[in-house]
Amino acid sequence: MESMTRKVTPVDDDTAISVSNITKSFKVYYDKGVSLKDKLLFRGRGRYEKHQVLKGVSFDVKKGEAIGLIGQNGCGKSTTLKMLTQIMYPDSGTITMKGRVSALIELGAGFHPDMSGRENIYTNAAIFGLTRKEVDACVDEIIEFSELGEYIDNPVRTYSSGMYMRLAFSVAINVNADILLVDEILAVGDAAFQAKCFNKLRKIKAAGTTIVIVSHSLGQIEQLCERSYWIDKGVVRLSGIPREVHAEYLAFMGDKAARIQAAEDAEKGKTEAPGTQTETKDDKRWGSGAGVMDKGDMRDEKGNQQTSFHPGDAATVRIHYRAQKPVDDVVVGLAVYRSDQTYLFGTNTMIDHIGRSELSGEGTMEICLEDLALVAGKYSLDLAFHKPDGFSYDFWRESCLFQITSDKEEAGLVSLKHKWKF
Repeated sequence: MESMTRKVTPVDDDTAISVSNITKSFKVYYDKGVSLKDKLLFRGRGRYEKHQVLKGVSFDVKKGEAIGLIGQNGCGKSTTLKMLTQIMYPDSGTITMKGRVSALIELGAGFHPDMSGRENIYTNAAIFGLTRKEVDACVDEIIEFSELGEYIDNPVRTYSSGMYMRLAFSVAINVNADILLVDEILAVGDAAFQAKCFNKLRKIKAAGTTIVIVSHSLGQIEQLCERSYWIDKGVVRLSGIPREVHAEYLAFMGDKAARIQAAEDAEKGKTEAPGTQTETKDDKRWGSGAGVMDKGDMRDEKGNQQTSFHPGDAATVRIHYRAQKPVDDVVVGLAVYRSDQTYLFGTNTMIDHIGRSELSGEGTMEICLEDLALVAGKYSLDLAFHKPDGFSYDFWRESCLFQITSDKEEAGLVSLKHKWKF
């Protein structure tokens, strides 16, 4: 597996992956006979419908670049990734890959339940193309990363699902691949291990590994990737800077959800009262409007509304909201950006294990940022009400603008507390 290359296609030396006009269809059977008896007695059961998942997808990825594939379920993004791994092949078009490939897709595929974790490391790493000598050199690092400790020599069948997934992830991400393919697997283990996995992705990207990631976590893609590709109904609908592509995608999904909700309400004979939809319809505001932020502001430690802070100050973000009818599955999110759209920080009530919030009538909620550890500059906050699956009730980009002022000329992004000793 040192190289995964299908039809040789001329690409420049800086290109690690070249996908050219690939298509893929699947047969969906209405009533497929399983046994020989079924096939003999009911010959007409073989009727099927051909469903075309990909209709001509093309993109190139430079060496050391990270790209994200986004889109609603069934759009073809995971199918694209599986064709990059050679789990399946395109009906037409070409795919060229340069270098060793590691895939975090079907974690643990090839693990033998009766073999120990250590033995499975060797067999699984061999699938990725490593020699025994190469595995010997990295086996301790894999075991340490997995945090399995004394359990590493126990049979895998005795592992919990979390232990199993941690081991599989550790193997796939530590094989020194040239290309890493990732499909929605960053929810492995507890919050601390998830953060550890994401930091590892950052490190291997910095070391020059090419990464293609499929995820519904747009924030993760914005932190890791230079470009996003929005796949819709089997074609690339939009590509470019992640933050710009994601805004278009979320607006599209919000409008779609609003149309579905309106159709459901019409079918039930309901009419929505004025103001239940998000009034602002521009490139900075979208959502179904089931829960709406009327106002978002920032306040200092005395409770005064403020737009200017110093490094290390505490700030409270206050959100005034309303909901025409109760909504009980709301995740509240916040993200901090620098004026040049550099993504600095993001969190939500699900990440912080606060649980889902219920919105009913009108009210306020607050998020306390205990230490604005930022260098002098201009910043903005994104605020969001959304479902756990990312469906937006109200997404408000640049809801609050603020600045950090300082008499120090510090460089970088964050202002870390420090002391000098001589």
